[in-house]
Amino acid sequence: MSLQQRFKEEIEARLKEELGLSNVMAVPRVEKVTVNVGVKEALGDRKILDVISEQMAAITGQKTVVTKAKKSVAAFKLRVGDSIGVMATLRGQRMYDFLEKMIKVVLPRVKDFRGLDPLSFDGKGNYSIGFRESIVFPEIDAGKIDRIRPLQVVITTTAKNNEQGKALLSALGMPFKK
Repeated sequence: MSLQQRFKEEIEARLKEELGLSNVMAVPRVEKVTVNVGVKEALGDRKILDVISEQMAAITGQKTVVTKAKKSVAAFKLRVGDSIGVMATLRGQRMYDFLEKMIKVVLPRVKDFRGLDPLSFDGKGNYSIGFRESIVFPEIDAGKIDRIRPLQVVITTTAKNNEQGKALLSALGMPFKK
């Protein structure tokens, strides 16, 4: 059974009861998952973004978007409009497939993993996870990459606060520290 089916059939009803909600539509849900890689070396070499874009497409299963600088920062030799990263926004079935893969395959592969920090919520139920190296994803062949780069995963939910967000992600199987 996929994570999306399990959410609809089991988790939704359990969360409604656990959070004391009167309507099933008030149960928090995962809206989207955003996977982002920022690359400062892209200012000097544009081909780096192509390589990272291919890696991200392999990880997420969809085409990526190049992100551009919104502000100029003289100290970083950065101008407005410079390409500085790659991101992908996942929704629907791809989002649930990615979450399931992250929970069951990727997180156990992280070195010295002792659980996710429960303080990484933003106050509105959204959660951020930073990976120091992208090679924990099974789609990335460690022998073919030129450099290990970090990536960030942001899980956006419809939760009203951190407690609802944590209850949702815990029900989905996210391993939080005690």
